[in-house]
Amino acid sequence: MHNRKISSVIRAQLSEFSLPPITDGLVLGKHSPIGHVAVGKALSLLTTTAFEHLQIDDDVISDVLIRTAILRKASQEQLIKFVLQEIKPLMGSEEIIHLDLKIEVQLEVKQS
Repeated sequence: MHNRKISSVIRAQLSEFSLPPITDGLVLGKHSPIGHVAVGKALSLLTTTAFEHLQIDDDVISDVLIRTAILRKASQEQLIKFVLQEIKPLMGSEEIIHLDLKIEVQLEVKQS
C-alpha cells in the first residue's frame, strides 16, 4: 500500500467589475470577433450611459462606439481623424481597442 496525501488549493485574484465596462469608447476592427450591434446591445443592458456609433470606411477599422458626452467636447470628424491617424497604426483588423480619452476644451471669451 502507498501512503499518499491528496489536497487541493484554490487561489483567486478578485477585482470589482466596473460599470460601464467601457470608459469612453471602443474601436472595432473590421474582423473583430463581435460587431457594433452586439456591443451596443450589451452596453444598453449594462449601463445607462449613452454611446454613439460611428461607422468608418477603412481597411482596418469598421466602427467606433463612443460615449455621447465625448462628442459634446470633440466633433465626430476630430475623433475619426484621431482614431485613423493614432489608433489604426497600432491595431489589427481582428482587434477591439478600449479607449480612455482625456479631452481638454479651451474656451476664450471676449468681453466688449
